[in-house]
Amino acid sequence: MSTRSEPYEGKMKKTIETLDAEFNSIRAGRANPHVLDRITVDYYGTETPLAQVGNITVPEARLIQIQPWDTSLLKKIEKALQVSELGINPTNDGKVIRLVFPELTEERRKTLSKDVKKKGEEFKVAIRNIRRDGIDEAKKTEKKGDLTEDELKRFEDELQKLTDKYITEIDKHVETKNKDIMAI
Repeated sequence: MSTRSEPYEGKMKKTIETLDAEFNSIRAGRANPHVLDRITVDYYGTETPLAQVGNITVPEARLIQIQPWDTSLLKKIEKALQVSELGINPTNDGKVIRLVFPELTEERRKTLSKDVKKKGEEFKVAIRNIRRDGIDEAKKTEKKGDLTEDELKRFEDELQKLTDKYITEIDKHVETKNKDIMAI
């Protein structure tokens, strides 16, 4: 019976991984190279992730340095950063691009914290939707006669326990990210 819930647990794990990726792209006061994960640059006609066209380093707590392997990409990288949602103006010295992260204001921290909580709620809804899909599928199976009423009940209980587990995990991730954002 437990094998029935495995695909749904896999989907829930994927949801948590996606949440982590989302949270990594939200910048706190320190420089984190993951804020660049979603930024792509036109590399010979193909949109390529920034990490694949150069070396990204964090030489200081609030500085990210991007050194492209092909210096002809400097202008394109600079443009991609300017149009991104980062809100930081890159500086280009002809060899590397630097992103200096300013200290977050108290107001900005509170806004980011609200955004994190909102994303957490969205992902909780996604987990609950996975549970609902699993239960709907099991009910269809029961109607066909391939599942007894007791098996259905056990499956629903199992799926509910998984849902509770992953919602608790989302709460922990939200709390951790909020501590990160509010740390001065």
